[in-house]
Amino acid sequence: MALTEQRPAERAGIRHPWRAVLISSLIGFLLTVVWSAEFVDSVIGENVAGTVLGQEPEATVLDGILPGIVFAFATGLGGTFTACNIAVLGALCPIVGQPRSLSDRVGAVFKPLAWLTVGMLTVSGVYGAVVGIVGTAMPQFSTAPTLPGELSARSVQSMVAFGVIGVAFVWLGLAALGIVRDPLARLTRRFPNAPMVVMGALIGGFLIGRPYGLFRQLFRDAAESHNPLYGALAFMLQSVGNIVILTVLFVLLAVVMGGRVQGWFAARPGRLALITGAAFIVVGVFTFLYWDVRLLARRELIPWYPVIPW
Repeated sequence: MALTEQRPAERAGIRHPWRAVLISSLIGFLLTVVWSAEFVDSVIGENVAGTVLGQEPEATVLDGILPGIVFAFATGLGGTFTACNIAVLGALCPIVGQPRSLSDRVGAVFKPLAWLTVGMLTVSGVYGAVVGIVGTAMPQFSTAPTLPGELSARSVQSMVAFGVIGVAFVWLGLAALGIVRDPLARLTRRFPNAPMVVMGALIGGFLIGRPYGLFRQLFRDAAESHNPLYGALAFMLQSVGNIVILTVLFVLLAVVMGGRVQGWFAARPGRLALITGAAFIVVGVFTFLYWDVRLLARRELIPWYPVIPW
């Protein structure tokens, strides 16, 4: 390498990329220590879903396609406040930082959101259709209790799905920081919207391993229906409900405060890439550690994992 040649991180204006990796990884790890799935799922998720449905979500009878669709969106809305939405934030950060006028920002926000939604709905819709076809044979359908020292089929499915997604986000974060080669670079040159589609596909993939109680209620209903169209539509609405609040907040940020945000990003070269990469690494590390390491400790397959007992 020539002495004058710059590394990718230097070209991006990031002076200490590995420091960013260390701090982001630490944040992701600490989130796994303090995260309480019971609080997020029961206190926040069920209350939000219950407010939308007008009754206790667990007591809702899904006796048709229309009630199932309403339940899907409501429970997706209740699942908004989950760590996977850090991924949405990281995916949309680059849009906020682009120097555009107010009128241009409006169009610039909705176009990438549309492509992200395409990727998300493709994965969630296909998976919902598969659930409608395969039915009760899916591992996620199982209601068998999990026993210490064992991994149930649904736990294995969660570990595989979230493990792959976690590693993917870490790799994309390292690429954003200029540490590794961007795996989407060649595809992006041919299809500029490909990164947003991939981000959406990863977000949609959270349903493949999701153990959220209300989602499993929807999952079992779709599986028992043996209706792939209903399964696809219900799962797609679950995904839409999961990101709708964050999307509205992001649109307001980009359109109303876009000028200030742009100025903040422009004040220091590499700030945008740094935040994008850090967000991806946080969610990737959290996802992998929480679902592939902490889960092993909960099943008593490894001796210990630090967790704050709330």
